[in-house]
Amino acid sequence: MTIPIFDDALMTNPHGRYAELRGAGPVHETITPDGEAVWVITGYAEARAALADPRLSLNKANARTRGAYLSSMPPELDSHLLNMDAPDHTRLRKLVSKAFTPRRTANLRPRIEAMADELLDAAPPGPEVDLMTVLANPLPMNVICELLGIPDGSRRDFRRWTNTLLSPAPGSANDSRRAMRSMYRHLLDIIRAKREDPTDDLLTAMIQARDEDDGLTESELVSITFLILFAGYDNAVHLIGNTITALLLHPEQLSAVRVGELAIRDVIEETLRSDPPFPLSVRRFALEELTIAGTRVPVGGRVWISIISANSDEAQFPTPRRFDPMRAPSHLAFGHGIHHCLGAPLARLEAEVAVEALLRRSPELRMAAPPEDVQWWPSFHKRGLRSLPVSW
Repeated sequence: MTIPIFDDALMTNPHGRYAELRGAGPVHETITPDGEAVWVITGYAEARAALADPRLSLNKANARTRGAYLSSMPPELDSHLLNMDAPDHTRLRKLVSKAFTPRRTANLRPRIEAMADELLDAAPPGPEVDLMTVLANPLPMNVICELLGIPDGSRRDFRRWTNTLLSPAPGSANDSRRAMRSMYRHLLDIIRAKREDPTDDLLTAMIQARDEDDGLTESELVSITFLILFAGYDNAVHLIGNTITALLLHPEQLSAVRVGELAIRDVIEETLRSDPPFPLSVRRFALEELTIAGTRVPVGGRVWISIISANSDEAQFPTPRRFDPMRAPSHLAFGHGIHHCLGAPLARLEAEVAVEALLRRSPELRMAAPPEDVQWWPSFHKRGLRSLPVSW
């Protein structure tokens, strides 16, 4: 039976709506906002299994239907990891993963710390500030652009284009396509410049893998650069914002962090569980007829895995709406299996550095508005704040 899911109730209260759905079962047939059939997985065990199930393909060529949602991405930017299965996925992931090893990520800490301090130094004077504007939004873009070797003068454009891609406004699809094509053309210009004048960065390394080792096609090179920019920015932005918000809403845990009784990393992991920046996984398509928790999914059927629902499944996480950083971090915020997020260590590091820098400078940090006035972005696909006004 098809039931409506993507409605105002889910937009305004995802935790409450998904709790109702889990009460009715772990898998639900419904329709997407663009009118296409989709099967939504809401239970933890079923979600974890589906994330690693090779019978669920990320390749859009295996879709049964092709609605407006499927065609939003220009073909020039399609050849990336979130549209690939093995063996192409394995080949590209092996190449890109060299830039995101735990050791290389840890080596970035001093530079990220300096960036966070520079942003806080540049914050406007006064007793109140919007932390999304001065810290959470710019820090991840600066980090990922420096990692790739994107010139300083291009970063404002990339941030504007990325924000356009993520806009939940009605009728934003055309603006999104225009932003993606602008980003595509600008990436071509940057790649052309780096071919003529190589630098010590990830993008130059990928260009060399394309030109010398034949490890990438030209479209894969541009597409994977786009994905790193896109995914490396927004998820980290909202992990920072959501983590700071969680501490502000739980002053006893904020105090414990300040005196060293609670690790910031534990707060980050519980934030990833309770309010993951990426509430719905990348769509998947059934390569064969499947039965998931008693629900039939036809060949080519589109499957969305609700990370935010799985992370609040009472069968896995007792009292899931209690914010408890001492839980074992078994959440699915960064996925599971071969598609586990490559940038997860970097996102965690950015959030940790941002919170450390903020608390070091702001011993009296508190919200500048009532908690009920905090405004989340109205989106099914991301969980993050429009703004975070604080007194500091």
